[in-house]
Amino acid sequence: MTQSQTTDLPEITLSDLPENLQAAAARAGWTKLMPVQAKSMPYLLAGKDVLVQSHTGSGKTGAFLLPALDRIDPAKKTCQVLIMVPTRELAKQVAHEAEVLAGDSGVRTIAVYGGASYGPQIAAFKAGAHLVVGTPGRILDHLLKRNLSLDHLRILIFDEADRMLSMGFYPDMRAVRGYLPKRHVNTAMFSATFPPRVLRLAQEFLHDPVHISLSSDHVHVVETEHVFYVVPGMDKDRSLVRIIEVENPESALIFCNTRNKVHYVATVLNRFGYDAAELSSDLSQKARERVLERVRRGELRFLVATDVASRGIDIPALSHVFLYEPPEDAEDYIHRAGRTGRAGAAGVAISLVNQLEAPKLREIARRYDITMQERVPPTDEDVAAVVSERAIVLLEAKLRERDKLQVERMRRFAPMIQELIQTDHGLDLLAMLVDDFYHEALHKPLGEPEVQEKARSRPKKRSGRRRSSRPRRRN
Repeated sequence: MTQSQTTDLPEITLSDLPENLQAAAARAGWTKLMPVQAKSMPYLLAGKDVLVQSHTGSGKTGAFLLPALDRIDPAKKTCQVLIMVPTRELAKQVAHEAEVLAGDSGVRTIAVYGGASYGPQIAAFKAGAHLVVGTPGRILDHLLKRNLSLDHLRILIFDEADRMLSMGFYPDMRAVRGYLPKRHVNTAMFSATFPPRVLRLAQEFLHDPVHISLSSDHVHVVETEHVFYVVPGMDKDRSLVRIIEVENPESALIFCNTRNKVHYVATVLNRFGYDAAELSSDLSQKARERVLERVRRGELRFLVATDVASRGIDIPALSHVFLYEPPEDAEDYIHRAGRTGRAGAAGVAISLVNQLEAPKLREIARRYDITMQERVPPTDEDVAAVVSERAIVLLEAKLRERDKLQVERMRRFAPMIQELIQTDHGLDLLAMLVDDFYHEALHKPLGEPEVQEKARSRPKKRSGRRRSSRPRRRN
């Protein structure tokens, strides 16, 4: 996959579309094409693979749905379009928009996702769903059970690819690849950001893609994103936890201004179940090196430090930097944010400020000409939705690993669970088990392209029988 292929097809307008697509746009109430649609549609309509950098709310869903609908033959009762998304809510949203655009064309759409009954989804496949949109884990489940076939697939879409990787979907996405036709399938990948792990994913699925960005003529790969949240001063510790739960960073350095604050934040994270360590001037040089070595080996996800303690440290793979409070010296913001986005990687610098600290951070942004994005702090409900989705992904992946005897063994507990869910105490017991499983699973290395690349590069033991990389289908 090339990294610099330029766009050479002119943008299109609504009136340039075929009549059937103009009618579809009219059903959805469109009066004109949004920039991402005008730029990317010509390539998808021409059957070219595209890598599109586009944020939520930019109109990207319509950008891939209209070309997808144009390629569907309603007379054939087969899956012709597959759209993979990170969450059940997005699956339902995309499926609804597809139904509106399709109208009475005869195109059948189904949303499939974990945590829902298999029955309606299987029925939709048997009826001949043309457009399937869903989470990678549940799509893989249906492929393994032969409820779904991709033999007649024409278009494959990855929506919000960066979020799918942060949810831990990479192993499932790679397994789905084994069920794709051996011929080339027109593929598009949409993502708000393109860190190296997303580009490595693109290399596995896309062929010579065109890069499209709404901000320039190329996709930004090496870039530190600057974000800040205005949070209540007395709730800053819990706000940090909620943001970490949603972001799910691979590894992070959390800056505080004092040793006492470092100790406090590290204690909060540890009490919440995260593996966090302190790095302050109280530690000996040998103790500091031991902590840093744990971070470099991927054994420690969170390091809480002061500016003094972090001077001179080099952690190339750091995905996130958190500023628990603005630095006393404005120049220290550059030092802190510069700890991420290094060695060709993309990173995120996230600041937490209260109402009194916010003006100071904005002044730092003006002084150094930094584009800083303000986000709304996630609520407890937001966090619950994200971790529930992620837990289902992890649990269903665990279930797929079980053989028939293991499934038979676990079903001994089904009657007990039916009784437990009827009582508050029983719900607490079940929630405790899921919570323990969730946190234990998150402490393991994330299943992502760079992890898999390392695994493939290791020498393998020779065996007498060669195994196929394509998942085995059951007869």
